[in-house]
Parts: sequence; structure tokens; C-alpha cells
Amino acid sequence: MPQEISQRQTLKTAQVQRATQQQLLNARLLELPIEALQEKVNDELDNNPALERDYDAEKAEQQDNYDAPEQRSQEETDREEAFDEALKDMASDDEMPQPYGGNGYADSDQTSFDHGDTVSFYDQLNEQMNMEQLTPTEHDIMEYLIGSLDDDGLLRKDLSTIADELAIYHNIDVDEKTVEGVLHKLQRFDPAGIGARNLQECLLLQIQRRPAGRLKDLMTTVVKDHFDEFTKKHWDKISASMQLSDLQSATLFRELTKLTPKPGSPMSDTVGVGQNQVTPDFIVDTDDDGTVTFEVNYGDVPDLKISDSFAEMIDTYRTNKKGMTRSDKEALQYTEQKVAKAKSFIEAVKQRRRTMTLTMQAIINWQLKFFQDGDEADLKPMILSDIAEKTGLDISTVSRVCQSKYAQTRWGIFPLKHFLVTKYTTDEGEQLSTRKMKLELKDIIDHEDKKHPLSDNALMKMMNDRKYPISRRTVTKYREQMRIPVARLRK
Repeated sequence: MPQEISQRQTLKTAQVQRATQQQLLNARLLELPIEALQEKVNDELDNNPALERDYDAEKAEQQDNYDAPEQRSQEETDREEAFDEALKDMASDDEMPQPYGGNGYADSDQTSFDHGDTVSFYDQLNEQMNMEQLTPTEHDIMEYLIGSLDDDGLLRKDLSTIADELAIYHNIDVDEKTVEGVLHKLQRFDPAGIGARNLQECLLLQIQRRPAGRLKDLMTTVVKDHFDEFTKKHWDKISASMQLSDLQSATLFRELTKLTPKPGSPMSDTVGVGQNQVTPDFIVDTDDDGTVTFEVNYGDVPDLKISDSFAEMIDTYRTNKKGMTRSDKEALQYTEQKVAKAKSFIEAVKQRRRTMTLTMQAIINWQLKFFQDGDEADLKPMILSDIAEKTGLDISTVSRVCQSKYAQTRWGIFPLKHFLVTKYTTDEGEQLSTRKMKLELKDIIDHEDKKHPLSDNALMKMMNDRKYPISRRTVTKYREQMRIPVARLRK
């Protein structure tokens, strides 16, 4: 019997060690959107002298774009002027300095794109909810929390009140702690800051998404410990208290003004009302003949290589290995560690590009009709496991690619999660797209007699006539998700 226990312990140890340091690094870089990746690469270049930009690899591209540095310089000048002007006359919004972009998003290094206008904010959150591994009770609580959000994306109801309402109106008996646990899962959804209970929590949730580093720590300190001064724009007091240099202060406050106090506002009705500024991770091109191609957006991420001087140092030390002193051995060990770390980082960046390419190609192949004509009704049922099966990647890897990534298409810019469509299985086993069914339902309501709007039961019958065999309860659910009122309120 003791022998069996020992064997089980050995097996468990082997399973825990499967995730190597390289795999963990690959995973961390994969989940970063392009802007965060650029920052991570720059940090690595600053911190590891064995890692360098590969200017030779970039030379050919620079020849084709010889005027790009001048263009970038002008853009930087414009942004600095906009920031300086904004500092002079910052408007108050919920007691927070307005981001200088003026629309809830900072200009920064991002480019403005207009999303499609067919996916409601409520619907987008519900799609993210359906990708979570939730128990039936957690699903019901999450759905109620989403429905309780204000238009700006914040949750201003007390959790105790929500727990009472769940018990009274939905016969769901849970305590406040359980509701808070589900809320924390909601707060991981996009856009960052969603589901916050106040402005301070909203800003901290956004800061948490940033890559680890000194800047992130400073931003957290300002919002946690100097929140009152921050909302009153007392920059000098904060700088003095934190003993910051002028450069540190300028950088810190520039990054803080990129945060938005109302994460739901730019998307309160539909994704695309106004302009939600993002940098696409993929550029998808559709020719007139229907041919669809794409490329991964590498932004300002440079080609990387091992420092020639560090490589030469290793060769030199190894050539004179017999005559090495103790200090020589320590220097060799330091050099080898830095080179090994640089090689690991270069491989992780390359692996990210390979995985991104593989995943996006599978998404395009699956949803080809949509990329060709831009018709929402052509989006077929597709979940993470479908892409994992097609690519041979682990489902968690696919999930990391789809997290916080965007694709620029001929029809607008969309989060990758937009192409993930839940399935509805009929009694006959046929799989239908829930998004397509919602579009059909909306079409019926849009063309109904406004003097005599259709009840949910009548809508169910018409959906069945259109070969969408769904129940009245499902009709009600979809109607509510699209924020369409009941029949008596549609007159």
C-alpha cells in the first residue's frame, strides 16, 4: 500500500512540471495586444544587454519607407501638443481628469477605427459570459449583474441589494460574497474597467491590465493612495509626495490620462457608436473577387537578435576555458544567463507570431462568408474548441489569442471574440447561430405593425415559420439581450 502512494506522488510531480519557463513566457506574450507587446519588448531591450534590435533585418523595410521616421516624428509632436493643451484646460468628468483624446480613449499611439454597428454592448458582454466556465447559478447571477450595469459600464447597486433582488424576483438564494465572486469574473471582461463599483475601482481595474513594471506600480500608487489629489488635478502635490522627477511626473500623468472613467460609454448602445480607438492586431483584406488575405500587425515591434559582443564574449571565455579565473567564470555565467534569456524572449516573440497567424487563418476559413460580404447573418456557430481542433492548438492558447485582440476588416474593426458565435441546437440536432437568430428576430420586430406589436408568443411562431424552431422563453431572452422592450412598450 505505501508503494502505491509513492507512485501516485511521483506521477503528480511530473504533471506539475510540464509547463516550462519557455511555455510560460510564450503564454504571457501571446495574450498581450500589440501596444502592450511593444512596451514589453522595449522593456526587455532596456533590461537585457544581450538583446538588441536587428537593424540589418529592418534595413530593407526602411529603404522602402525612408520617410517614415519624419512622419512618426510629426505624429509625436501633434500628440505632445494635444496633451499640453489638454493639461491647460482639463474638464471634470465624474471628478476625474478627462483623457485628452476627448472621447474616453487617449490618442496615444493608437489609430482611430469605426467598429461595425450591429453588436450591442449588452450582447457583447453576454457573448463573453457564454465563453466562461460558469455553473448555472453563476450564469444567472452574471446575467443579472450585466443587466444591472449603468450605461457607463459601472455597477452602482449594492451587492446586498442585488442578492435580495435575485432572491425576490428570481428565486436565487445566494449571499453577498457569492455575488461578489461572480462580479470579479465580470470585471475581467472587455472593456477594462467594466463592472467597477466606483471610479477608483474602475481605474485600478484598467491599470491591472497593464504589463508589470515601475510605471504600473506608480499608477497604482497614485490611484490608491493619492486619489483625492488626482481627481482635483493637484499634480504638484502628488509629485512632491512620491518624490518624482519632472520626467517621471510627465510620463506618469500622461499615462493616467489615458484611463477612461466610463468604460461602457463609447459602446453603450452598439459597438461603433462614436469611435472606439484601438490598434488592430490583424489587418484583413478582401479583394473584389472574394479573395481574403491577412497579415499580423507588428506595429513598432523591432526584429531582435543576440548582441554580437555578448556572443563573442562567450566564444572568448570558452576558448580560454582552462585558464579561467574565478571572476572569468562568474562573467561567463552572467553572460550565458543573459544570452539564454535573450534567446528565450526572441523565440517567444516568434512563437507568438506563428500562433497568431495560425489562429487567424482558421477563423477566416471558418467565417469566410462574413469576411467576403460583411453580413452578420453569415457568421456561423464557432467556439474556441472549434478553432483549437482546426489548428491543433490547446484551447487555452486559442483563448489567449482571442483575448483583447482586434482585426481590421473591409467592414470595420472587430474584436476577435466577435467571430465566436454560440450554438443553438434544435430538437433535430441542427446547429444554428444565435447571432443569426437574433438578427431574424430583430427583422421581424422591425417590420411588425407598430400599432399592434407582436407578443413573444407570436414572435416565437413567426420564428418557427422562418425555420428557427425556438421556444417563447428563448425569444424573450434574445429580445431582452438586444434591449428590445415588451410588446406593450413598442406601440
